[in-house]
Amino acid sequence: MLAVVHSRASVGVSAPVVTVEVHLSGGLPALSIVGLPETGVRESKDRVRSALLNAGFEFPARRITINLAPADLPKEGGRFDLPIALGILAASGQIPGESLKDLEFIGELSLDGALRPLKGVLPAVLAARQAGRSLLLPQDNAEEAALASNGDVLAASHILTVCEHLAGRARLVPLVRADSAADADPAADTADLADVRGQQVPRRALEVAAAGAHNLLFFGPPGTGKSMLASRLPGILPALDDTSAMEVASIHSVAGLPLKSGGWRRPPFRAPHHTASAVALVGGGSSPRPGEISLAHRGVLFLDELPEFERRVLEVLREPMETGEIAISRAARQVTFPARFQVVAAMNPCPCGYSGHPTIECQCTPPQIMRYRSKISGPLLDRFDLHVEVPVQSGAVLLGAGEAGEASARVRERVLQARTMQAERGVLNASLAGRALDNACHLDADSERLLASAMEKLGLSARALHRILRVARTLADLDGQSVLTRNHLVEALGYRQLDRQHGHNSVVSS
Repeated sequence: MLAVVHSRASVGVSAPVVTVEVHLSGGLPALSIVGLPETGVRESKDRVRSALLNAGFEFPARRITINLAPADLPKEGGRFDLPIALGILAASGQIPGESLKDLEFIGELSLDGALRPLKGVLPAVLAARQAGRSLLLPQDNAEEAALASNGDVLAASHILTVCEHLAGRARLVPLVRADSAADADPAADTADLADVRGQQVPRRALEVAAAGAHNLLFFGPPGTGKSMLASRLPGILPALDDTSAMEVASIHSVAGLPLKSGGWRRPPFRAPHHTASAVALVGGGSSPRPGEISLAHRGVLFLDELPEFERRVLEVLREPMETGEIAISRAARQVTFPARFQVVAAMNPCPCGYSGHPTIECQCTPPQIMRYRSKISGPLLDRFDLHVEVPVQSGAVLLGAGEAGEASARVRERVLQARTMQAERGVLNASLAGRALDNACHLDADSERLLASAMEKLGLSARALHRILRVARTLADLDGQSVLTRNHLVEALGYRQLDRQHGHNSVVSS
């Protein structure tokens, strides 16, 4: 007697199909699992036996062979407990085998037959739909799975409930996504730019970064508002579309982070501590899991105290900042995670933080300052489109004298208008390259001379030149203009403040 049950493995953010074949034959009672099972899968035979017996089913006193196909795909975890148990029940005639054809199953069983929650259910939901089947999963994963449900996802809390559904005695109701007010307004409950006093140039740079998805580096003495400004960026970013939101939700699902319907379209904002390792940042482990750069996919990665990160940790960011993905290789497999993120970083000008401060004297020696700044390499600095100083504000400004800062809602309107112009070109300005960059950033003779002169005087690389053009394109979009002007180039050059000193490792002090 043979039964076939469809299931899904978890590999990165994909969910390849796994066919669970259960065969009952004569001979001494035994149960063997083949098909490259890891320890967690091999142990499922004990969980399945206890779950079926405690749920009131008969465990066949036969030789049971379970094949997890394809055989060359590593299988791990307890997600195959439910399909193995159903395969045994179908092969022994305790449930109708034909009811399994249009369904896929994932779920870990407890010893009493209850279903335990899993990681990475969203990729399985999407893959099952693409295959034309519905997916049945644990009830504790219902809220997360409902985000991707089109009426083709079922949830149950116990194997008895699953069997009642398969027998047609008590049908399960498909999950339906419940959109909330937070989905309609992704900026709800985010910090507001109106809280920032003064700092007009950094505020403008933050708006430009949001409009074009540009990488931004703030520098200045401690307490001037660098982190405060960065934390306001999510409030002026557009909501994620369905495709991008599902990509982000799938990564968080694989990482085992909680997902709820409210605010799931909000771009992620990740702020790892400067003691984070390279593996924590880019992902990895014996069973590869996404790191901070993947958890920030389609959102913002904020690196506070940038020079305090280990240099080798910072250098691993260079490739994914350009490619938008990270490949993690292990002996048995290679896993690729998406990592198209926007970097916002903050740093002090020196170890004590007061180099160039108008009233506080810096206590650092030149060698100390050089070592501190040398942690940020020229190639990494080149990948920041905007370098902006956040200066010390006067007491009168901080205490509220004068006009209050502009609210995030008004800034976000301008950002949305600029993003609309970019949508017509089919790519965000930060990703413009090749012919698309040439077409979007056509310059007249006067502007070309200005840019050539700036390259010579500042020693700009070709990468820095392209980033200046992309920022100028964003400035034109914010102005609602289709053609770049000299003013846009001048302002874009003004945001390359770290290129104005004697090399890439020097910080502007004023």
